[in-house]
Amino acid sequence: MPTKQARQTVLFELQLPGDTLPHANDSLYLAGDFNGWHTADTNFIFKRNRKGIYILKTKLLVGDHAFKVVRGNWQTVETDNEGGAIANRTLEVEKQPGRNVMQVGLKVEGWADNFPKAPIRSTAADNVKIVDSAFEMPELQRKRRIWIYLPEDYAQMPERHYPVLYMQDGQNVFDEATAFSQEWGVDEYLNSLPKSQQCIVVAIDNGENERMQEYNPFNNKQFGKAQGKAYAAFLAKTLKPYIDSHYRTKPDARHTAVCGSSMGGLISYYIALTYPDIFGRAGIFSPSFWIAPEIYQSTDKALTGNSLDHSGFYFYGGAKEGDSLEQRLDQMTLLLKSHPSIVTKTVVDPQGVHEEKYWRQAFGPFYQWLRSLEGQ
Repeated sequence: MPTKQARQTVLFELQLPGDTLPHANDSLYLAGDFNGWHTADTNFIFKRNRKGIYILKTKLLVGDHAFKVVRGNWQTVETDNEGGAIANRTLEVEKQPGRNVMQVGLKVEGWADNFPKAPIRSTAADNVKIVDSAFEMPELQRKRRIWIYLPEDYAQMPERHYPVLYMQDGQNVFDEATAFSQEWGVDEYLNSLPKSQQCIVVAIDNGENERMQEYNPFNNKQFGKAQGKAYAAFLAKTLKPYIDSHYRTKPDARHTAVCGSSMGGLISYYIALTYPDIFGRAGIFSPSFWIAPEIYQSTDKALTGNSLDHSGFYFYGGAKEGDSLEQRLDQMTLLLKSHPSIVTKTVVDPQGVHEEKYWRQAFGPFYQWLRSLEGQ
């Protein structure tokens, strides 16, 4: 496992102009790469002092971090003074001399829910459809919207079968109208390729406030009881059999991949680790391995059992993401490379930060790598 890193005490001081004061009973939180972008993490809640300043004192790993101020969900995230989306705040945490506290001043200009939301035109391509807006998830006893991208020649080539890519955080995969920050543009990218190079893509919406639990396979004292094992079973035992029976797929593991970013990257890796005979390829973008140190032991166990033979793992990370991401990726790929039959590739973007813009840019190279393995 990665070695323990130095932490620094940081004091955030948040000032709010009068017209941006939170609503009664609202709480203010930090959501960032240090807590899986959890929007209601009680370990990162602000408290108001006698001067009316909201303060948060916490310890962060030394290094770069990205975050935003929220009031409990992404519908109430901070904005600019006209209600427009803002880039992630960034902070370089440096070790202070002695026991000095690093002080950081913040100012919120506005909240997303304080502005009329202009309707956003759907950007999903015509060959993106909704499988079901309330698909049953018996393993989790809930329902979820499922999207599907069908190659442009799907209707014209009834004899052809296609590889399938399963993606997490489905709201962000195809459509700007449903995306939290920015869509990945997977449909536009695939439609730009020759039809012979396109595949089926199935995207599963996240559970919003349930996302942290659904995408974590291990119980966590801070974030609660894990639901990731049940979520992984849903993909393997319910969703994939349904897709294979209703669409012309290539159902074998070497033509079936799973992909996601952040917490979605963690659960995608776990799915490929747990069901390698079903999902033989995985795209792991900026995975939140920090929240689940048990993932290394699970990898060791899978390697001991030789269950990952001929699996393929593509790791992407941004050098400016912080949270020891590069070190964690190096540690994981080092484990996997101990078995020469496992194919791995790791890409680190020197300018990359933890957001959809960079994952969108990284999708094309991942997809080309995925295609290069089709014969293996």
